[in-house]
Amino acid sequence: MKFKQLTVFASLFSLSMIGCTTPEQVDSIIHNGKIYTVDSSNSIQQALAVKDGKIVAIGSNDEILKQFAAKNIYNVEGKAVYPGFIDGHAHFVNYGLTQQQVDLVGSKSWEEIVERVKEFAQKHPNEWIIGRGWDQNLWENTAFPTNNLLNEAFPDKPVFLVRVDGHAAIANKKALDLAAITKPVKVIGGEFITQNGKLTGVLIDNAIDEVGKAIPRETKDDIIKAVNIAQKNCFAQGLTTIVDCGTPSSIVDIFSELSDKKYLKMGLYVMLRDTKEDLEYLLKHGIIKKDRLHVRGMKIMADGALGSRGACLLHDYSDQPQWKGFLLNTIHHYDSVANILVQNGFQMNTHAIGDSANRMILSVYAKYLKADNDLRWRVEHAQVVHPNDFKYFAQYSIIPSIQPTHATSDWSWAGERLGAEREKGAYAYKDLLKQVGWVTLGTDFPVEDISPFKTFYASVVRKDMNGKPENGYQMENALSRETTLKGMTIWGAKAIFEEKEKGSLEPGKFADIIVLDQDLMQVAEDKILNTKVVYTFKKGELVHGK
Repeated sequence: MKFKQLTVFASLFSLSMIGCTTPEQVDSIIHNGKIYTVDSSNSIQQALAVKDGKIVAIGSNDEILKQFAAKNIYNVEGKAVYPGFIDGHAHFVNYGLTQQQVDLVGSKSWEEIVERVKEFAQKHPNEWIIGRGWDQNLWENTAFPTNNLLNEAFPDKPVFLVRVDGHAAIANKKALDLAAITKPVKVIGGEFITQNGKLTGVLIDNAIDEVGKAIPRETKDDIIKAVNIAQKNCFAQGLTTIVDCGTPSSIVDIFSELSDKKYLKMGLYVMLRDTKEDLEYLLKHGIIKKDRLHVRGMKIMADGALGSRGACLLHDYSDQPQWKGFLLNTIHHYDSVANILVQNGFQMNTHAIGDSANRMILSVYAKYLKADNDLRWRVEHAQVVHPNDFKYFAQYSIIPSIQPTHATSDWSWAGERLGAEREKGAYAYKDLLKQVGWVTLGTDFPVEDISPFKTFYASVVRKDMNGKPENGYQMENALSRETTLKGMTIWGAKAIFEEKEKGSLEPGKFADIIVLDQDLMQVAEDKILNTKVVYTFKKGELVHGK
């Protein structure tokens, strides 16, 4: 009896002491929220505490508010809280640069594009006029244009306009002259489009570089300005980590400096370009891991894009007989790069659109990867995959890196390019998910819009921004809301070797947190695109919202 009394007394004493304990001081508290932790049990909590850039505790409102005190306390009034979104495939610096160029996105005709360029030129007396975003598939006449109107409007100023996917461009005669291009040049993995034997100015894939080399390079100040624009706009969209695909080592050096100076706020996982100098850079420096910067692999280009018919297919394009597209390099090159990367433990990330390109690169991966490996080699886009080739993803632990808005941007013409039977293996996100049990999702901005909510909508609803097609595109390959959220958070972190530090809201992980004005897991489908970001926190720092 005495033992029980002592036990009760001890318990009461302990509780009284807890009640009198001074709350632990932290940097910030978020409470009264619906917090989707995206942890192993997908638990939903109410409050969390942050100190020194990391989450120190998460739980109920009572637990957190009693145990902790903070100068910055955010009562989010029942709003939805998520881990910061990770964009699994984007072009961070290019996006920042395009914000300073002619915006051609959504143009309805070639004539409209020329008018946009004229208006831009009046306000920007640049040495070169650069633009991006045109897509002939949106025009009444879907054929590639010629540069005649550009030549008339700009006889003495070079103009260079890149297609929305970055795999085609059009240059006026002045730009071609400055690049010393006066007639078609044979280029491996590229093409100069001609009409009646004359250059039209349209350049496909590697032909772009033949003219692009004449364009003055961006200065360090240009890059810093682009970084500033890009990270501000990304934070406003709830993006806290960006996978920057195909970045020159010279820009990585700028990132590194900005990270050291605490100017770089965005978390960047950088894939170097497939060039000799960038490979040498990677071999010399090894894995780079800094406060906001992580480098450990390369972005390889297998083929072009479906929209410009540069994607490499096993059989002819359905809308262009005797044309299969092309690889951008030799198979020996891909094999050689894979051999070097696997020997040094680096990540290989290969852009592959067509079923032939996907088959080729999956076969190369299979040659060098063991059945059980943790190198996390990725196929970027995995857009058209032959039914016989899906198995490679499962057998060799290859990560599908997919961009849902590609499906909803392409749906109206993809069938024309591929034919009904081949289209079944295109944009097959659920089929890819079944192979390895997880995927990483991204936007591919500036090829597509920067908004992760458009990614979420396209993944779940499989419609474009106009709500088309009415019943969704190939709904058998739509992903669930829970799966989509994971693809934008914890799986996105896993795909870049950062799942132990971000991607879910758990004690010990970085406080990359977003607060939204509506709940993506519950809101009606037609309201998803209306979602707004209330707060974005990067490592506990408020980087968007007031």
